[in-house]
Amino acid sequence: MLAVFQHFILATAVLFSAACSPGALNDPYVENEVEHPVEHEVNPNSSSNSSSNADPKANPKANPAVGSQVLYTAFTNRPKHLDPAQSYTSDEAEFTYQVYEPLFQYHYLKRPYTLEPLAAAEMPVPVYLDAQGKALNEDAPSKSVATSVYTIKIKPGVKYQPHPAFARSEQGALLYHNLGAEASKYRSPLDFKVQSTRELKAEDYVYEIKRLASPRIVSPILGHMGEYIQGLADLAKDLKAKDEVLKKQMQDKAGALKIKATDLPWLDLRQHELAGVKALDDHTLEIRINGKYPQFIYWLAMPFFAPVPWEADAFYSQQGFVENNLVLDWWPVGTGPYMLTENDPNSRMVMSRNPNFRGEPYPSEGEAGDAEAGLLADAGKTMPFIDKVIFTREKEAIPYWNKFLQGYYDSSGVSSDTFDQAIRSSSDGSAGLTEEMQSKGIRLETSLATSIYYLGFNWLDPVIGGGTAEKDLIRARKLRQAIAIAVDWDEFSQIFTNGRAVPAHGPMVPGLFGYEPGEPGWNTQVFNIVDGKPVRKPISDAMKLLEEAGYPGGLDPSNKQPLTLALDTTGGGPGDKARFDWYRKQFAKLNIQLEIRATDWNRFQEKIRKGNSQLFFLGWNADYPDPENFLFLLYGPNSRAKTAGENASNYSNPQYDRLFEQMKTMPNSPERAAIIAQMTDLVQQDVPWLFAFYPQNFGLIHDWFNNVKPNDMARNDIKYKRINTELREKAQNSWNNPVWWPIALILLVLVLFALPAYISWKRREKQIGVREDLINTGRQS
Repeated sequence: MLAVFQHFILATAVLFSAACSPGALNDPYVENEVEHPVEHEVNPNSSSNSSSNADPKANPKANPAVGSQVLYTAFTNRPKHLDPAQSYTSDEAEFTYQVYEPLFQYHYLKRPYTLEPLAAAEMPVPVYLDAQGKALNEDAPSKSVATSVYTIKIKPGVKYQPHPAFARSEQGALLYHNLGAEASKYRSPLDFKVQSTRELKAEDYVYEIKRLASPRIVSPILGHMGEYIQGLADLAKDLKAKDEVLKKQMQDKAGALKIKATDLPWLDLRQHELAGVKALDDHTLEIRINGKYPQFIYWLAMPFFAPVPWEADAFYSQQGFVENNLVLDWWPVGTGPYMLTENDPNSRMVMSRNPNFRGEPYPSEGEAGDAEAGLLADAGKTMPFIDKVIFTREKEAIPYWNKFLQGYYDSSGVSSDTFDQAIRSSSDGSAGLTEEMQSKGIRLETSLATSIYYLGFNWLDPVIGGGTAEKDLIRARKLRQAIAIAVDWDEFSQIFTNGRAVPAHGPMVPGLFGYEPGEPGWNTQVFNIVDGKPVRKPISDAMKLLEEAGYPGGLDPSNKQPLTLALDTTGGGPGDKARFDWYRKQFAKLNIQLEIRATDWNRFQEKIRKGNSQLFFLGWNADYPDPENFLFLLYGPNSRAKTAGENASNYSNPQYDRLFEQMKTMPNSPERAAIIAQMTDLVQQDVPWLFAFYPQNFGLIHDWFNNVKPNDMARNDIKYKRINTELREKAQNSWNNPVWWPIALILLVLVLFALPAYISWKRREKQIGVREDLINTGRQS
């Protein structure tokens, strides 16, 4: 009986603890029972992994960080690259844009999007030169411009974050650049005792631009920038040739051992000249590009053109670091408002305020309505406001959602699973919040992303691309046109996005110059215009196109079996099955069998890069607000397979290419709009893409999260935001009050269970005592 009683005491204690822990089952601050796998062994003595005031694995009510400016958010996909020369995805931008500072940035509040200085002291005015080096007028035609010269002044006094790469001895020698065998014991830059900094110099921008040409870095923009930055393509060739010689020498010395890039000694790019990029002095940078390319200024607002100090490059090149992920691709070094202080991309990542950041004033002007929305309340105040950002990896939408509702995350998207709980549609079709969301003071922010999703056809595939013969090109075009009619993206949007998407009719996106809304921009290759609305053409039209393409009834003439096509995609988990089945259903309308080849992101990218795919699904986020940034995705010389460019479809149409070359350097004008319209007509007819949709972003914001405004361009947005920690803590306490009634119920059950046993035990004790008395009495008599 004592064992049973102890069991109930233990159960009561456990349930009492659970009941008294607010939101214990959904609290992201509570340690999970299942340990997350990590890329490297955690050093318990490392300051990067030690407990801190903002540890999200502790209960926030007992956490002294509550009340300070700590932003709690989440990420789904682990970032692949944090090296600015390589990083290009939106998952990575969330980190790189907070750490690195390019020369320019987008104004946070103004629309249309406007560039402004960041590390630069002012906006430059390019000087145009002809072939003889003579200066031309600002409005000189593109064909007369041989060189554009950008002279950029850099702000003095800008400091890098604390980092061991800058640490020096009293004699001036770098402390940690020749660690030898000791290098393998370090896991993080924060493991080093001495941290230091130095001032930003123009030469740091020169060094990073040279890194775009390094054979040891796969930069996705080398092909594109190699056309413009004078000498960059030649530098890439020279560096590659020298690396090959070095590899051969080392391999000959080592015998048959294959030499990897990480085995090579540091490549000191200071020793290699780049004709088009020079530091005129410590605070003046000069960049020369071929011809006239007005969009180049936008590229200078991306991390590709953020400064990288040579000391960091040399520091991270030491043997023994790469095995512990102690590399620039894992631990960035920047001048921005935040620095990465914890990196476990399978579990959580932490960015802390850079103590060396100079500060920056919050914008004092925006667009109409910003002041009324409270977005100018902090005008002129020094940023950043948030001290620390804690990213927790959430692979599933529902756990994230529950934690958001409990107040443990400050913002949330809206998944298909939670859409009905959060959003209600009004009679006019507009979206609003449900009463539950309104009662919690949650705000809804919506915006149409400057993005497009598309299903691409590989132009190099003999079936879907057609090859080079005219008859084959026509056959393949009719096949693609038939597929374009069959695949119903409106249905896709309703099933998989809750209608949060605008159907796409061409390669341009809303909000950018060149996008044609309404009937002028509708894709009449796929839609009929009925009563002033686009209506998808009937499948009978698609079947007729199939027959003209040589596939009557969807049958392959070579074997009289249904034509089989392959779609390369990422995913493959249980949650992807419905999407894959939908794809198959669309192609089945044409009696075409669709084979789904699902793989991971890296393998998928490799197939696209080598031109080994047939069909694939991709999206594109605007790098900068100019039509050239979308139309160049279909420019022939930008072929992914041939030149490592961004034309993943490897689409090639000489007429399109000529129009693109004419359009790309033009100012926005009716003439430019007319050319864009011609280009759109061409790709609507050729169908290198199935234009799917433009995503509509829905964001839910707690009322303590301030200065939040959707901005697809300004990805360095965390510094602008502010947390009202008192409101957050009050809400967390209110929404996660301890639930006491289970304890009373447990105690009652315990009493009811134990009382009969206790009474039985007392009765038994009493009976035993009586018998002993009787026995003793008998003996006495």
